[in-house]
Amino acid sequence: MMIRAYDNFYLEDAMTNMADMLDYVANGCCLDKDVFFKDFIATGLADSFSKGVPKVVSGMSGAELAQEVFRLSNHEKYLNAFPSPGTRLDRTPDYWCGWVLAYYQWFTGESFDSIHKQFSFAFIESLYSTLHEAPEDRFVDTLLQRRTSVNPPTKLKTLRKAIGMSQQELSKKSNVSLRSIQLYEQRQKSIDKAQAITLYRLAQTIGCQIEDLLEFADSSQ
Repeated sequence: MMIRAYDNFYLEDAMTNMADMLDYVANGCCLDKDVFFKDFIATGLADSFSKGVPKVVSGMSGAELAQEVFRLSNHEKYLNAFPSPGTRLDRTPDYWCGWVLAYYQWFTGESFDSIHKQFSFAFIESLYSTLHEAPEDRFVDTLLQRRTSVNPPTKLKTLRKAIGMSQQELSKKSNVSLRSIQLYEQRQKSIDKAQAITLYRLAQTIGCQIEDLLEFADSSQ
């Protein structure tokens, strides 16, 4: 069973606030969502949001959260230049982008930084016409399929699954931390730069050569 990023008690608030925040940024402030989101990540607010910190996901409105990003990013000039937070009755494509993005992050448990590096808002918004009336799980499936097609499974993951071993079992038998295995398989940490002893333990446990685990072995020769 997959563990979600935080308790679903806060999920609807989180989705609403992310939606309101991006709608306010794009339509109230006329700012580029991708540029703003980098500031959202840099301030640490995205990390707190991804963990379901109540103050961030439900303790303020989406527009107030955007203004907090401006403050922490030293963009105080925006606070006077842009409109005060208000209630919007329409649901724009920007609003939908925030709504489904918050759901996807909660569902997968990935960091917003990792998600944003994989999918631009232009790509997410391109799905609006076909998915905005569909259940959120359809959006999740679409992004997961896209990620798999663009980034095929690592050799470590392919070999591990071929012998029917879970990440937890591999960690226990190889004495390599579960977190390291997860990061290698998600390509958030390069296995090609792993210590020799780590590669040796993984290869011995799986029953392969060290070279079989390396992602760029052929190009490095």
